[in-house]
Amino acid sequence: MGKIMRYRFLRFPEGRTKAATLSYDDGSCFDLKLAELANQYHMKVTFNINSGYLLGSPDGFHLNAQEVSRYLLGTGHEIAVHGKYHRAPGKVSPLDGIRDILECRTELEEQFGILVRGMAYPDSGILEYQNGASYANIRQYLMDLGIVYARTLGQDNRSFGLPSDWYCWMPTAHHDNPEIFDYIKEFTEADPNQEYSASRTPKLFYLWGHSHEFDRNGNWDRFTQICRQLGDREDV
Repeated sequence: MGKIMRYRFLRFPEGRTKAATLSYDDGSCFDLKLAELANQYHMKVTFNINSGYLLGSPDGFHLNAQEVSRYLLGTGHEIAVHGKYHRAPGKVSPLDGIRDILECRTELEEQFGILVRGMAYPDSGILEYQNGASYANIRQYLMDLGIVYARTLGQDNRSFGLPSDWYCWMPTAHHDNPEIFDYIKEFTEADPNQEYSASRTPKLFYLWGHSHEFDRNGNWDRFTQICRQLGDREDV
């Protein structure tokens, strides 16, 4: 299973003790609006892309490669693996899981000429297991394929901590969490430098979701408010 990661006196760039990041899945056309809003508050987003839909025939829902290049990568965001065809590694055989992740990574890299080493588990990810899949096996083949982290789901994490296992990385919250603004208030008011030295660890606010949810629910103002409270802060 590998060693458990421990951190000692870790700091983010420029010596900061807090960071915020956004992770959005599926590469839908609504990512363009989300990226535009995030840009206004200098927030960075990881867009988790299914290469099979990105590079396939246009379907009106998924972005095409030109849009990803110009409006996502071209404005300072990043992309990560989300499986070629959005297949949950825990539900498919190890062979099919390897193929789905490997083809997604290599196709994204060939299309955009960049290294793609991050991932968000598609569908139910590693929440359940079938067809001979196991977490130990999935973790091992992700490492073998050069993936360095994989975001999972299951519970929101109010501790604002960095993962002890980078292949089972639990985000802070989904944007629809009813307590999201309480979480943000607690995060922004925290001062890790005032903590007891033995527990003086950096804090990360890690938001996730799907951009099409804002359009479906008619609450894009919620995302704007989140960015307004987390972005353009000298301490984050």
